[in-house]
Amino acid sequence: MTGPGNVSIITLGVADVDRSAAFYAALGWPRSTRSVAGDIHWFDVGGFYLGVYEASALAVDSGYGAGDVRPPGSFSGVTVAVNLGSAEEVDAALEAALAAGARQTLAPTMTDYEVYHACFADPDGHTWEVAWNPGFPIVDGRTVIP
Repeated sequence: MTGPGNVSIITLGVADVDRSAAFYAALGWPRSTRSVAGDIHWFDVGGFYLGVYEASALAVDSGYGAGDVRPPGSFSGVTVAVNLGSAEEVDAALEAALAAGARQTLAPTMTDYEVYHACFADPDGHTWEVAWNPGFPIVDGRTVIP
């Protein structure tokens, strides 16, 4: 059995498209020339694209009602993770996110299972994890989960 294909785009529903675009640009991800101010922005995050689009419009595009959007800042049950090559890279990535306007939700810590990680929320409360997991090596710029 095969899956539905490779992940190519993850789109986040946001309250203010341009504010979110400025946040993700400040993290250093290149913005696509296909972005449209006030409407949608695309960022090349390495291997797939991240989109930011107005939340109620995304809900409607996804078959929900415009009022079905979760409250801003509430946990959605989803995290997006960025695996990095060292604890120092985790600390630097967290600092860059905080400088761009993120809110720290988990201070850098070593887990019982030997993963060093931290979490932050973007301006709309989408949770991101930055982590160094020695058991998940980075090969040719891609995390490998053995």
